[in-house]
Amino acid sequence: MSIISRAVLQLMIAAIVASVGNRHASAQLIPQQPAGPAATRSLIVPVAPAPVRPGAAAPGPPRPAGLPASLSPAPGSGPDVWRLPNPTDVNEGTVTIITAPAGGATSVFGSDMARVLDDQSNIRVLPVLGKGPVRNVSDILFLKSIDMGAVAADVPEFYRLQYGIPDITSQLRYIARLYHSEIHIIARSSIRSIFDLNGKRIIAPTDVGFYSARVIFNRLNLTATFDYATDDAKSIQKLVDGEADAYIVSTGKVFQLARAIRNDNRALHLVTIPYDRRLQNLYLPTTLSSDDYPNLLNPGETIETVAIGMLLVSYNWPENTERYRKVARFVDAFFANYDEFMKPPRHPKWTESSIVAAIPGWKRFKAAEDWLVARNMVPRREVADVQQAQFESFVRQSGGQLSNDPAERSALFRQFLQWRQQHGGPPTPTR
Repeated sequence: MSIISRAVLQLMIAAIVASVGNRHASAQLIPQQPAGPAATRSLIVPVAPAPVRPGAAAPGPPRPAGLPASLSPAPGSGPDVWRLPNPTDVNEGTVTIITAPAGGATSVFGSDMARVLDDQSNIRVLPVLGKGPVRNVSDILFLKSIDMGAVAADVPEFYRLQYGIPDITSQLRYIARLYHSEIHIIARSSIRSIFDLNGKRIIAPTDVGFYSARVIFNRLNLTATFDYATDDAKSIQKLVDGEADAYIVSTGKVFQLARAIRNDNRALHLVTIPYDRRLQNLYLPTTLSSDDYPNLLNPGETIETVAIGMLLVSYNWPENTERYRKVARFVDAFFANYDEFMKPPRHPKWTESSIVAAIPGWKRFKAAEDWLVARNMVPRREVADVQQAQFESFVRQSGGQLSNDPAERSALFRQFLQWRQQHGGPPTPTR
């Protein structure tokens, strides 16, 4: 070993010995806690009150163990004094809502509810990122820590078709409709309508599109080979590479992944779903436009599709349980502050939400029903929403425009009712 290396080694050993000695000396200054069963772990360090000298400020409340001095409670009283909440209150007032992967409307809705409703004394909302509507149902049913979740209104029919469970809603209760989730079909330009996909290869990820695709294809008597295991990003690549004929997703527009497809050669486009009468008791008519997806539709182009309601759902807790009371407390805060969700900067799709709409095939959580009845807010059947959406679709497809003039709207609506009586629904594009 060289002289320099030996000298460096000796300096390192001396430093280590000094450090150990200092830590040992410091340890002697820390009072030892009594051992045995009487010792408990506490968030708060008990501190005996020190005598206050005349003219001196009163000492502040004790601060939690390990809390930096910069975050410790300020001395005195008033709104600037920080204190830890009571553990019992925290647990009684906290509810969890399982949403969907980050980036979509559902996860933003969870964040909005947390921001608007948290009051630190009565309600605290903890959004949880989940897989999506299909697995949210099993999480609501089986995860002990989940109180509520976002579930699409067509998922019960999917459970009947895919799992053989005749009525999963018997164990669930909905609280409100959050927004409408539009069905997007992206395919090559040779595919003009959903009916052209009969017998084709389709990618529809389980919690993103497969549940709606399965229900819609069954109702329209269409068959297809579904790939539901591929994730979104790979799904688009498979479609571009010709390994599939279409990609189907149920999500709130604008779906940023679809909007980000380069599609320079315009080989892909969005496909029409006509508002067939076999879909009308579950889905709503809607449109996708070139403003939404300039890369997938030509300038000024609009196509028809359908949408499904995304619901806030709870387990059907018995009334005399603590879990029921927690969800009921949330319902009271949510409904009382409902108007706040219509204001910026909340997600724009809150304008599609409803706390009064009655969803076909679903029963409302009892505390939510009681809240509406007590305030004479009669629950409104979703059929009213369907009829309004059908009317607007009829006007668009007839080449007209909605007018603010009551007489003109009344005349248009009479024409619409005649169409419904003769055709069972508004006019639909030819295949």
